[in-house]
Amino acid sequence: MSEHGTSELIRRVSGMQDLANYRELNWSGTFEEYLGIIREHPEVTRTAFQRAYDMVIEAGIEEYIDNKKRIVRYRFFENDKVGGKDAIFGLDIPLMRFVHILKAAAEAYGPEKRVLLLHGPVGSSKSTIVRLLKKGIEAYSKTPKGALYTHEWIFEDTPENNLRCPMNEEPLRLLPREWREKAIRELGLGNEKFKVKVEGDLCPACRHTFNSTMKRYGGDWAALTKHIKVHRMVMSEQDRVGIGTFQPKDEKNQDSTELTGDINYRKIAEYGSDSDPRAFNFDGEFNIANRGLIEFVEVLKLDVAFLYDLLGASQEHMIKPKKFAQTEIDEVIIGHTNEAEYKKLLNNEFMEALRDRTIKVDIPYITKVSEEVKIYKKDFEQSKVPAVHIAPHTLDVAAMWAVMTRLEDPKKAGLTLLQKMKLYDGKMLPGFTQDNVKELRKESEREGMEGISPRYVQDKISNALVSEAEGCMNPFMVLNELEKGLRSHSLVTDPEKRKHYAELISVVKQEYEEMVKNEVQRAISADEEAINNLAMNYIDNVKAYTLKEKVRNRYTGQDESPDERLMRSIEEKIDIPESRKDDFRREIMNFIGGLAVEGKEFRWDTNDRLRRALEMKLFEDQKDSIKLSSLVSQIIDRETQEKIDVVKNRLKTKYGYCEVCATDVLNFVASIFARGDAR
Repeated sequence: MSEHGTSELIRRVSGMQDLANYRELNWSGTFEEYLGIIREHPEVTRTAFQRAYDMVIEAGIEEYIDNKKRIVRYRFFENDKVGGKDAIFGLDIPLMRFVHILKAAAEAYGPEKRVLLLHGPVGSSKSTIVRLLKKGIEAYSKTPKGALYTHEWIFEDTPENNLRCPMNEEPLRLLPREWREKAIRELGLGNEKFKVKVEGDLCPACRHTFNSTMKRYGGDWAALTKHIKVHRMVMSEQDRVGIGTFQPKDEKNQDSTELTGDINYRKIAEYGSDSDPRAFNFDGEFNIANRGLIEFVEVLKLDVAFLYDLLGASQEHMIKPKKFAQTEIDEVIIGHTNEAEYKKLLNNEFMEALRDRTIKVDIPYITKVSEEVKIYKKDFEQSKVPAVHIAPHTLDVAAMWAVMTRLEDPKKAGLTLLQKMKLYDGKMLPGFTQDNVKELRKESEREGMEGISPRYVQDKISNALVSEAEGCMNPFMVLNELEKGLRSHSLVTDPEKRKHYAELISVVKQEYEEMVKNEVQRAISADEEAINNLAMNYIDNVKAYTLKEKVRNRYTGQDESPDERLMRSIEEKIDIPESRKDDFRREIMNFIGGLAVEGKEFRWDTNDRLRRALEMKLFEDQKDSIKLSSLVSQIIDRETQEKIDVVKNRLKTKYGYCEVCATDVLNFVASIFARGDAR
């Protein structure tokens, strides 16, 4: 390649660089210039908890009402710019509790002196939450609102004494404690919105340099600042700046110096003492995570020696490097653990001090199907598996089964686990209100803390994908994989529990049958306007019947008696007997009234039972145009085939079926009708 060609390529690549942003992130200046920055933006001096809380709020919030309770959804945990593939679904309430703790810590109400412990079953997103926080802190530190600064010492005459603060401390700590508060007040550092308050002393390395420089200038602090260079600090887990991670290893190989730093033996000869801070590496996880966040993976597996460090770091914000005085830190300490390890903590009397310094945040499994299915869609959306078509409802039935394994059997008489699952997902069932759902949640204390992990379901969906030969994966393939895998599931060892989970597979299969029957029936009738008119006609007649009024005929304009024949033709479709018709009609009117009170609009498909009755009625009226039972016959005439093709095309265009699964589902539903199971 020619020299000209090479330079052209390099020029094109360098043109992609945002040089202005690079210079901004690598800004450096004098201590006086930094004081000017604080005057304009006092928030650069925020504590680690304040910065973490502001970062979450900065991403935006959304409020909604769930079972008459105000819920705040923090977009930070589902924001593609921050999380992407790590976005979290269905945990709004646990995350809201977690953010409330962050807020209390940011306000210095006490939680800033605690270890935040995420507790829950395996695969419940504990690690993902911490990973999102770490990624978020990295990204936030690169924004103007998340900017923060640290310092280094520059000695041009003796460059060997140059030192970058190993713990990335706040430069205002260079103001001596004796007159720091007065200086902040008289310099006007801070405003009504944010009050600048900096606590703590310099780290041992900076303290040694500070003292020796003050001696050099006879105590002239102003002369000392000539050797201070302040620069922008960008958090980075890979560069070990502001973000630390500690994972327990084999107990025999654990060493507490991994947390607080260790002696640099090569420099002892140079400085003559192992207690000289210049002969010490302040590079433990606590040191490098200063002003940011430290994660403890499986924190309760820590050796006792590590726990002592953890106690001081949380309560007093102090760590004790070997042969040095206690050193102050400012960081969010967050750990996560599973159920078994937490039970050990509760039963260990030697761990009382840790329990007392811990705030436990339960992170359960998702108990809403619509949220659970988002996890699987994120990993198995059609664009990610173009070679295999995923039939409609495939991921939904997997989510339904997973959620039902996590629910406790309802104590309310006449309520099934399937119905409970639907209520939790926001579906409306006759005879149940939001208050009932609230009661169901209250009586189920450990719901979501046991059951099947999303990881297991993801693994079985993957198995079904790779074993599929016809180019289309349907719900039965996934359900069969889920059931087959139970026999060797390492976390399901109780035979009774395994049997219960297998029975739930059968429940989900029956529910899927209902779903596809309804879908095929809708594809055959396929007239939204007709079903809406039928619904409004029914409601008008029911309203007149319950209020003992006349109903106005829309065509003749005459007042007539309610059409009993029409109402019964619909009610009979869902087995409402003559003796129960008055109760059902009052129930429907109360349901509509309840929606109106909540400011919601009634639609024909709002009430699940009425929707089913209307669909079956319309299907009954139109089913003579196509005989589904003819599908199971070997001989189909041309006219019937054309009608079948029309239905098949509707399934493909409206419901997302492909040629293979549309044919399969029609054959499946036809076999149901052929055996007389019309409902």
